[in-house]
Amino acid sequence: MPIRVLHVVTYMGRGGLETMLMNYYRNIDRSKVQFDFLTHRDFKADYDDEILALGGKIFHLPNLNPFGSAYLSKLNQFFKEHTEYKIVHSHLDCMAGIPLKYAKKNGVPVRIAHSHNSNQVKDSKYLLKLFFKQNISKYATHLFACSQEAGKWMFGTEVFSVLNNAIDAEKYVYNTDVRIKMRESFGIKQDEFVVGHIGRFNAQKNHNFLIDIFAEINKINSHSKLLLVGVGELQDNIRNKVNCLGLSDKVIFAELRDDVPQVLQAMDIFVLPSLFEGLGIVNIEAQAAGLSCFISDKVPIECKKTKDLVLQVPLDAGAKYWAENLLKYAHLQRRNTFEEIKRSGFDIHDNSKKLEKFYLSVLEKNYECI
Repeated sequence: MPIRVLHVVTYMGRGGLETMLMNYYRNIDRSKVQFDFLTHRDFKADYDDEILALGGKIFHLPNLNPFGSAYLSKLNQFFKEHTEYKIVHSHLDCMAGIPLKYAKKNGVPVRIAHSHNSNQVKDSKYLLKLFFKQNISKYATHLFACSQEAGKWMFGTEVFSVLNNAIDAEKYVYNTDVRIKMRESFGIKQDEFVVGHIGRFNAQKNHNFLIDIFAEINKINSHSKLLLVGVGELQDNIRNKVNCLGLSDKVIFAELRDDVPQVLQAMDIFVLPSLFEGLGIVNIEAQAAGLSCFISDKVPIECKKTKDLVLQVPLDAGAKYWAENLLKYAHLQRRNTFEEIKRSGFDIHDNSKKLEKFYLSVLEKNYECI
């Protein structure tokens, strides 16, 4: 019988950390390690069907409320009833310690907190999040992060291990035939310059600035398109901005996609102007597809896994500066970067074996850092 690892998440949509988890889940030896998921939403999410097909279980709790007695009671009751879990792996960033507290209370021996970001949106909950992240190490037995920067921000001077946001690099290798097919499906002419972005429409991803960049690109090269993949709470705001700028026929809102490796083939350049990132798994994917990647100075440079495809640009340089420099790479020839990604340690096949080994050995208190 495999050991069952409980991953605690918000919900299993097509976000960065969720996609990373699914990459590991698909490739880990499920006869030895099985994943289950404790979510904080009651709706069916994008990856739920695949999780069930792979043999996983999905449990639902109400929205996380660190002060809500009803929520905390249900969280405590869950761990009291599910004594089969000996490993709990929490992916709630600053709030990761809350489920781990109740896992500890109910005798779960291995409790992992995993940092996926190097900051948080400075909204009304920001100070609350900072408060709760200080308590994570009280309840976690192990600390993971997707990058050095994410680990230092979340855990300070505590010892943590980096678990790479690995991908199945072979699926992303550049293919001219796929590029032609995908462009046709989006109504993009083969000679148009396509700027691409993949990310949830929220404040972190900085779509407002991305639209400003593209508006400047379009002034210089009107034969260009912007391809946006994702959904989110700010999507309508961005659509309105695009319309107000008269760019509605230039911007493609592709919504959620389950064929990201193919969609990347349609792009000519990838842009990630985020206000912060843990690492930016989409940037690894874009490099695996042979794309030049422009990232903000708030994205960890650790995401650079190829010799010359990642360029970091200050956010305060302004949209015009970004646009002018992006266009210098408009005609860069794509190449196969599979070996570079594999050598960098970001191919999923090697990483899934490492995580499997960790889970199996940690229960015997004879684990190795990843």
